[in-house]
Amino acid sequence: MTISKSEEKVVIPNFTLESGYTFKEVELVYEKAGNNEGPVILVCHALTGNHKTVGTGGEPGWWRGLIHEDGYINLNHYQVITFNVLGGCDGSTGPKSINPQTNEPFEANFPNVTVRDLVEIQFLALKKLGINYLRAVIGGSLGGMQVLEWGFMYPGFVGMIVPIAVTPQFSDYAIAFNHISAKAIKQDPSWQRGEIPKEGLGLAREIGMITYRSAPLFQERFNRKKTNEEFEVQSYLNYQADKIIERFDANSYLTLLNAMNNHDVASGRGSYEVTLEQLEVPVVALGFQHDLLYAPEAIKYFVDDINLLGGSADYYEVETIFGHDGFLVEFDKWGHIIEKALNKFTFKINK
Repeated sequence: MTISKSEEKVVIPNFTLESGYTFKEVELVYEKAGNNEGPVILVCHALTGNHKTVGTGGEPGWWRGLIHEDGYINLNHYQVITFNVLGGCDGSTGPKSINPQTNEPFEANFPNVTVRDLVEIQFLALKKLGINYLRAVIGGSLGGMQVLEWGFMYPGFVGMIVPIAVTPQFSDYAIAFNHISAKAIKQDPSWQRGEIPKEGLGLAREIGMITYRSAPLFQERFNRKKTNEEFEVQSYLNYQADKIIERFDANSYLTLLNAMNNHDVASGRGSYEVTLEQLEVPVVALGFQHDLLYAPEAIKYFVDDINLLGGSADYYEVETIFGHDGFLVEFDKWGHIIEKALNKFTFKINK
């Protein structure tokens, strides 16, 4: 058994999006960690996430609390892979990449991508890497959208799916928040001049942070406290705005917001009921209390509908005041659910 951690790149030629646009080649950066000979788990990241799921000792990844040696997802046993998504800004092909037709960065002219595009290119990348079967696909939010599509698009390739903090359709309420965020970026004069829209992107992030957390959490954490005549909740939001400007690209933000808005597992597959009847892969879904964007009751209804229509699905609701961001914290509350789910279903050995 060899435990390893690496960051690499795979190139896929001639990839056509659902829109009809064809890339001469797509580059996907990915992180691979764990047992090189173990069953493979694919982790899909959220909107402003990246492929650095495990990270390093000095720079832990965003799910390091869930995935590590002897962790809930045990790197002594599993090999874990995460791709930076198509349209992202952490090494994969995205708005910052060079458009071969103009020899300039795509920027705002990057073509629209769908969640299904994100999944298809990862499937092709895995095949190119010699991976022919996934023990599971796991992810939250935008990552959860990808997880659901994996279940419908490549059921024979996946042993089980674990969609976390995600619903089968992106709600009108959530689209409304995305609309305001996108508007904040596009109305920034800097973005209109082709420059970094610091104010707009920062404001979009502040809007997002309000929806990712909950009122009880804000009350417990800030309780109307002030520092230098400014409410601490205001300082917190300003800090989050400054951080996103340093690490994320505004056009990637817009690209992925649009992909999220169009998420609907039934699109092009028939009615909602007909679509769920096509789902052959076991589902283990998690919802989080106080999640404004993906209401836990909606996730439970989805799981109930899968079971009613002949599928196999389990639902777990996590008690938390973190709201939607619960899938990034408090691993002791829900990591064991993932661990047990991975042990529950029989699976093929990697070819």
